[in-house]
Formats: sequence, structure tokens, C-alpha cells
Amino acid sequence: MLSISPISAFSDNYIWCVAHNGEAVIVDPGDAAPVLKHLDQYQLKLSAILITHHHYDHVNGIELLCEQYPQIPVYGPQNQCPVINQRLNHGESIRLLGHDIDVIAVPGHTLDHIAYYIADTQPNPLLFCGDTLFAGGCGRLFEGTAEQMLDSLGLICALPANTAVYCAHEYTLSNLRFAQEVEPANQNLQDRIADASSRRAEGLPTVPSELALELLTNPFLRAGNSAVQASVNAHTGTKCWEKKDIFANLRKWKDNF
Repeated sequence: MLSISPISAFSDNYIWCVAHNGEAVIVDPGDAAPVLKHLDQYQLKLSAILITHHHYDHVNGIELLCEQYPQIPVYGPQNQCPVINQRLNHGESIRLLGHDIDVIAVPGHTLDHIAYYIADTQPNPLLFCGDTLFAGGCGRLFEGTAEQMLDSLGLICALPANTAVYCAHEYTLSNLRFAQEVEPANQNLQDRIADASSRRAEGLPTVPSELALELLTNPFLRAGNSAVQASVNAHTGTKCWEKKDIFANLRKWKDNF
């Protein structure tokens, strides 16, 4: 049984700690200090680091962690980050903490972005998706194209609906405000906003989310939905129905929301 804990960093980042039998795997440590504090508090030994992409708030803590834990494997995508010593490609698997972890290439936010999927955990499979899919939203297109991001999200949507989605930021309420602008009549969305607002009022994270809920409420996974299409076309003053065009216009809308 894996234990998964969020480690807060910066203003809104989550660094994920996945632990079992006293060992820990850390996902996207942008800051070493809160990670070291967490490991010490719970008496965990760091055994590996997983990186989803090269942005500073996901990698800047690695060097110090490796000084404290020499020779640990640092897994990550094919990029120029010198701190990564185990580079991964789409379709590969690694085994950590007694589980196979599958690598999924999800370019869009960055070209090197990958996600990590663990299929054999109970009661839910696990997805660590960095800045590709957020609770209620998706990442900005800093390097990739809208079509690449749509394809990447399509790979995620093909996973089991009960997959627990561990993203890297607490952006949920902001994302859901935009989603409400896109789909004001979506009752599932209204219920989600109420739940997320209650959680944040209590100081609790809104993540992980479940893929099934994202499919019902996240506009970036609903570019084929007629209500989303109509809303996007009303906003842009155009009449386009291709999913890739709807998605691209939706992302531009969110960028300026």
C-alpha cells in the first residue's frame, strides 16, 4: 500500500512524496528544503526522484537532495537537465517501491513533458502528470502546440476513469471559475466548485482529483462537447467545430481570462 503526501512549495506547488516501508520517491522537487523536512519528520529514506519536465519549480531542489542522498536515481525526460541521470522515453517502465511505473509522453506545456502512471494500485491507479492536466484545467502552451496538448490529454483520457490524478499546482478554484464561464449550466461543475471551495476554506488540497470528475467538469477534456463548442464559438465569434480548433481557442480564452 503506497502512502502519498503533498509537500507544499513556493506559493502553489505540490511536490509529491510516494512512500512505502520507509522508502520514498519524490516527484518534481522544485525546492529541497520542504522535502528534507518531510523526509526527516516521517523518517523516510529517499530512494528515487521522478521529474516530469524541466521548469525550475520542478527541478531546482534536485542538486541539494542528491548531495544529501548520493547516487540515487533521478528519472526524467530526454532534455538538457544535467541533474537527470536516468532518461526515459514514452512506453518505457521503471520499477520502484514494488510497482511498475509506466512513462507517458505528454508534450504541450513543454516539449519534454512526461507523466508517470502506476496501474496496479488499489483502490485507484495513479497518475503523476506535472503541469499537463490540472484539476479543472490544463497547462499553458509554453513550447508545444494546441494539437500536441490535445493529443497528450487524449492519452490521459484513455486511462481508467477511476485514475487518481496528481497534478503539481493548486490552481483548482481559478480553473473552475473559468470552467464555469464556459459551461454555466453544468451541474457537476457547480457541485465541484462547492466542494473545492469548502476544501480550500479548510486549508485542504483539492488534489488529487479523479479522471472521471475531470471528464465531467474540465473544459479542456470536453472540446467535443456541444455546450463547450457553442460557448467557445460565442466567445470567439466564429463557427468552428473541429476539436483541435475548439481546444486551441479554449486555451487562448483561458490565457486571457
